[in-house]
Amino acid sequence: MSDTTIKQGKSVSSNSQGYFLLYIFIAILLLTAIIFIFKTSFFAQPAIDARILKDELYLNEKIVFADNTRNGKTWLWEFGNGEHAATQNGSYQYHKSGSYIVRLTVNGSLRQQFPVTVRDTLTAVPDTSITISGPTSGVVNEEVRLEAEGRANQFEWYFGETSRLDVKGKTALYTFHKPGKYLVKLRTDRNLKASYHTLFITDPVAVLDTDIVIPGEGERKIIDDIRARLQAIANGADFNSNYYYLTRTYLCNNEKVSVAIEQDSLRKTSDFYSYCMGLTFGGEISVDKAQLNISPNSPCATLLNIKQHSARVLKK
Repeated sequence: MSDTTIKQGKSVSSNSQGYFLLYIFIAILLLTAIIFIFKTSFFAQPAIDARILKDELYLNEKIVFADNTRNGKTWLWEFGNGEHAATQNGSYQYHKSGSYIVRLTVNGSLRQQFPVTVRDTLTAVPDTSITISGPTSGVVNEEVRLEAEGRANQFEWYFGETSRLDVKGKTALYTFHKPGKYLVKLRTDRNLKASYHTLFITDPVAVLDTDIVIPGEGERKIIDDIRARLQAIANGADFNSNYYYLTRTYLCNNEKVSVAIEQDSLRKTSDFYSYCMGLTFGGEISVDKAQLNISPNSPCATLLNIKQHSARVLKK
């Protein structure tokens, strides 16, 4: 056998060995890709599907939280101040202003964080040294809470339903028995000038028993617009766009306006913020009618009356 033939044989053998190694390398790559696809498809942990309604709120507001993570079985909401909750959905109220990190742990391993800022309670009509904070509307037979802001030794509250002194102390709790517009007066030993706070008190039961009447033109358009926006929230449409549209257009950005609800022959009251959250998490709701009570000499609403029914009840 010649040298040339021997060299050619060695070259063929070397090429075959090279192809064999290449095939092995390609097979390893394919196997790795298959394993990766299999693991990501069947063993990857699901992402958390959770939210809080607002990340900036005041001390008199509650933070509303909810989780819809697939296959979620256990929940731990930590509010950044040592307190926690173990429910899937709910609400929580901070007692001090500041910045907090709300952390959610689902099934003991999935985690997500939400930064939250809590600001001091919005104040009403300011005075030189004493101010009043609290709601601007309420309903009859439900307690209203007002707080005096400022330094003094004596605080005297006149809620205006009677001519007498009603409450003493920095915190005032009072229940109105008649609807109307009331100018609450606060006197202290440190201020010669009194502080004032306006409250609009409505009777939701009386209003629900009357026909829907809205001052001004375009009554039907307003009714249909409000009802359609609320129904969109109940149907799972984008919450923020519909919610803030209603507060901006009809409520003068007051998220604490009282809402009187009649549903399936039951009546209850809430504030607008909590009512809309209830639409989001309350199941299948059909909003039938919506009525606004407008405060005198102002385009702002003091009460929203809602008639609705549970679609689930009808399906059964």
